[in-house]
Amino acid sequence: MADVILVLNAGSSSIKFRAFGVDGTTMHLVLRGQVDGLGTAPRFSAVDSAGNKTSDDMGAHTGLDHEGAIEHIGAFLRNHGEGHRLIAVGHRVVHGGQTYAGPVRVTQAVLDELEALVPLAPLHQPHNLSPIRIIARTRPELPQVACFDTAFHRSAPEVAQAYALPAFIAEKGVRRYGFHGLSYEYIASVLPRMAPAAATGRTVVAHLGNGASMCAMVGGKSIASTMGFTAVDGLPMGTRCGNLDPGVILYLMSALEMEKQDIEDLIYRQSGLLGVSGISSDMRALLASEAPRARFAIDLHTYRIARELGSLVAAMQGIDALVFTAGVGENASIIRERVVRDAAWLGMELDHAANVSGGPCISTASSKASVWVIPTDEELMIGQHTLAAINATASSGDTAPLPA
Repeated sequence: MADVILVLNAGSSSIKFRAFGVDGTTMHLVLRGQVDGLGTAPRFSAVDSAGNKTSDDMGAHTGLDHEGAIEHIGAFLRNHGEGHRLIAVGHRVVHGGQTYAGPVRVTQAVLDELEALVPLAPLHQPHNLSPIRIIARTRPELPQVACFDTAFHRSAPEVAQAYALPAFIAEKGVRRYGFHGLSYEYIASVLPRMAPAAATGRTVVAHLGNGASMCAMVGGKSIASTMGFTAVDGLPMGTRCGNLDPGVILYLMSALEMEKQDIEDLIYRQSGLLGVSGISSDMRALLASEAPRARFAIDLHTYRIARELGSLVAAMQGIDALVFTAGVGENASIIRERVVRDAAWLGMELDHAANVSGGPCISTASSKASVWVIPTDEELMIGQHTLAAINATASSGDTAPLPA
């Protein structure tokens, strides 16, 4: 019977999953899929390693929540997993705080600490932790591993992680954490094969999707990120405002008499591309629109990317490569074109034909810094970390289950 690791990447309205077959220290994809539309009109889809597709609009499950989605995924795996034995589950967890600089086997103490970080990532952390609790209740003997989006940025120098606040506040964990670390870690892992000079040099990776950030890497290590204490900082995103003068928050509280929950809803769910355009949080819809506010939302987004790129180049004292990744970065050639055009002062030159075709290298031979399009794979990183963690646990003899 073949061993399988399940990877879960849970969001507010969806759960992506992958099942990896395990052979010693190597893995291969068995199947992948997702349940989206949770809470409204859930849809299930899956594709196995041979490309066979399964889908279900789940019309009988309107309003399905995360627990129901986990049950549905589990039932699907049991029905399609003949000859496989589930040995562990790996989870994406957005925030690991100051404590966790790498993947960790989940215990009740770990789960309690991660619950305490919910206020720092209210859009993500509760949903990341929900499947952990559900599986702990139904399969307490099954090892679970948490992999953190913040961990990759712990290599940044202290000055890059600090805010100019009194020491007693910093000591409570108020610092720049950075996010999308699993995505950046994956890009760093493939650069030696795809772009050796970028792997050893100074590279900015632009993770552009509904959530968006940028990371400066030197020799494959994070030294600076656009995101900070929470995942609302930095670039404007689908619904998140990005960088904001703290005085605006004070104004909202004093002049507009807004309550904490209303402000949180504003900066996390009503701002960004959605708030500026008044049309959509989806870059595809904005690019297809002729509405002036849609045009302006795109202008603001690319302007902020250009500003942050300059900041990260300053942190590295130069740049050898720029990498685009994630949904918008991998698929929106016009956004890549505009960003590279705005980076002409850095000597970047775009190969327009390569950009339209998706690369992977989209810069000219004479470009002073190379430009790349590299699809990210957070789920693969989680799978690899989970395999390493359970192998390490088996070696140490520590096999205590997570309490239900």
